Amino acid sequence: VMVWLRRCTHYLFIVVVAVNSTLLTINTGDYIFYTDWAWTSYTVFSIGNILMISVGATYYLLFTGVPGTASYYGLIMQGYTWVAKGAWFALGYPYDFIVTPMWIPSCMLLDLAYWASKKNKHSLILFGGVLVGMSFPLFNMVNLLTVADPLETAFKYPRPTLPPYMVPIEPQVGKFYNSPVALGAGTGAVLAVTFTALGAKLNTWTYRWMA
Repeated sequence: VMVWLRRCTHYLFIVVVAVNSTLLTINTGDYIFYTDWAWTSYTVFSIGNILMISVGATYYLLFTGVPGTASYYGLIMQGYTWVAKGAWFALGYPYDFIVTPMWIPSCMLLDLAYWASKKNKHSLILFGGVLVGMSFPLFNMVNLLTVADPLETAFKYPRPTLPPYMVPIEPQVGKFYNSPVALGAGTGAVLAVTFTALGAKLNTWTYRWMA
């Protein structure tokens, strides 16, 4: 019974993280398309999703103890977000209206850190966390380059429920004097270590709670 209960908790956790990351993708997608805060929201988008990867994939990886499960987790997340993207398409929006996060490559790096350190949890937290934090914004920006002009999309497909501050306007180029990739990778590299540690700790708490 305890094994069954533990597994149920584990799968429930994955579903919660995947659904939340999908909602986060949609909400941040709105900001990217409808405001001049595109670069700032891209950084928030990166940090939010780094949290989803670091906590979820670490939890899953340490739960099984098998290198490769983080990549499998990334595959599950990719599936969820592709479904969300399909839902937007079904509502009549263009297929590239929402950018789905690039989960899998960063999860593979997490697996690699775990495998290369011979399943050392602390190496996973430190090295894996930094690798995820630095790589995710980079992979995501490559993904964003394939999207049609956001401003054109915003004008062509106006949202009926948008608040006044989210009216499509011309972006203020150079407003933040920062690359969103560098900003996302810098903050991500620092925060992801904490996030990864949280994922490891959640695993411990789950086992203790189930004991």
